[in-house]
Amino acid sequence: MNQHGPVLQMTGIHKQFPGVKALTNVNFRLFPGEVHALMGENGAGKSTLIKVLTGVHSIDQGRVELDNLAIKIHSPLDAQNSGISTVYQEVNLCANLSVAENIYIGREPRRFGRILWKEMNQNARELLKKRMNLEIDVTQPLQAFSVAVQQLVAIARALSISAKVLILDEPTSSLDRGEVVQLFSVMTRLKNEGLAILFVTHFLDQVYDISDRITILRNGEFIGEYLAKELPRIELVSKMIGKDLDVLEELPKGEAEHHKKKEVLIEATQIGKKGSIEPVDLIIHKGEIVGLAGLLGSGRTELARLFFAADKADSGDVTIAASSEAINSPRQAIDQGIAFCSENRKLEGIIDDLTVRENIILALQASQGWFKTISRKRQDDMANDYIRALNINPSNPEHLIKNLSGGNQQKVLLARCLLTDPNLLILDEPTRGIDIGAKAEIQRLVLSLAQKGMSVLFISSELEEVLRVSHRIVVLRDRHKVQEMVGNEITQKNVMKAIAGG
Repeated sequence: MNQHGPVLQMTGIHKQFPGVKALTNVNFRLFPGEVHALMGENGAGKSTLIKVLTGVHSIDQGRVELDNLAIKIHSPLDAQNSGISTVYQEVNLCANLSVAENIYIGREPRRFGRILWKEMNQNARELLKKRMNLEIDVTQPLQAFSVAVQQLVAIARALSISAKVLILDEPTSSLDRGEVVQLFSVMTRLKNEGLAILFVTHFLDQVYDISDRITILRNGEFIGEYLAKELPRIELVSKMIGKDLDVLEELPKGEAEHHKKKEVLIEATQIGKKGSIEPVDLIIHKGEIVGLAGLLGSGRTELARLFFAADKADSGDVTIAASSEAINSPRQAIDQGIAFCSENRKLEGIIDDLTVRENIILALQASQGWFKTISRKRQDDMANDYIRALNINPSNPEHLIKNLSGGNQQKVLLARCLLTDPNLLILDEPTRGIDIGAKAEIQRLVLSLAQKGMSVLFISSELEEVLRVSHRIVVLRDRHKVQEMVGNEITQKNVMKAIAGG
């Protein structure tokens, strides 16, 4: 595989932002014909390294070589022209344009200034067939296809620009198992053709399924480069978190009879929405963690959004047991002590241009009304308390939240919810896209909140995580509730059988 030298070599890379050393003396090599996983906790420097490589940020110190020639990358266009292409977690193409237009936008074949549509469509078909093994109608708008197909189109666009290096940044976060297999098949084919692929993911199984080599960063520093087949998983985790592995210990499970002696907090009766979730009955008790398990598209998020009235139900209702009041709007939900932490933190969570402090106090300030301003001292005290409690890094409350890693942004959103002291906390994918250590912290936090009497509706695509924290699990399949499990019934085998329908 690596008979020749690296196609890409980064040596002694330093990058500093105001008050933050993002990268310190980082090295990275990428060989032709390999998949190289870049691993590290949130805040380890993975995103910064990629942004340096793609010209989003300039480097303060260090050297970048491509094909043994030193290069300076001043912009993403520079990177693209050098043969470095990136496909991001959120597909950044134009959903309303056709597949062919997305592949060749800005580079359409022309004659006398006019686009040669037939030639462009034919080129797109041939590219997708040859490189992606994908046969679709390239004249259809991109939005007509699944996220998995959109990812493949984004990769095809990257390859059409004669890429030597392909960067895949969390490409599997929104894909189901079958779609991941499809993507990995394409990656294997491209690797065998000699393409160098930099792969960023938080899924350990996927790292070992597809990667040849692993580079680990921690706190902006280079920890090491390893062949995947020679690095045991437990060592990988240890090197990533830089601490004893007790952070990954099995967390205490809820008692088998946990909910039987608890008071009912909220009850959904035949709540449903056509095209989203079939009518469901569900009770949540005080101090209980209810996990929603199921595949993508099973209706987990849709059910959570109905509990918060973020989407309007067309059957049934959700009522607070103590008052028998139905929840018909997010405003009512908030007034009744329900907090919702959305899976889409970019669009429905953080406010990019506000500080960590401002993001934390936002919901509490809104609940009090804008004419009852929270004093600056109280804002500072509350922000600092939650920064310490949740180990938010960097710890400066005046940092813009957009400059934090995804895991730390998620912790800020949790702090915002917790500051309102909710009776029910709805967590939709609270650990998606964040590192193992931060996941364990959030899981421990959820359990401690339940012990103090808070109820939690918990959603995660990682079944082990749902099993670990839940007192009771509701299994959804194809937008139907198919089973509830509690105590000793909660095993991976039982949940998998219920999800699969066997």
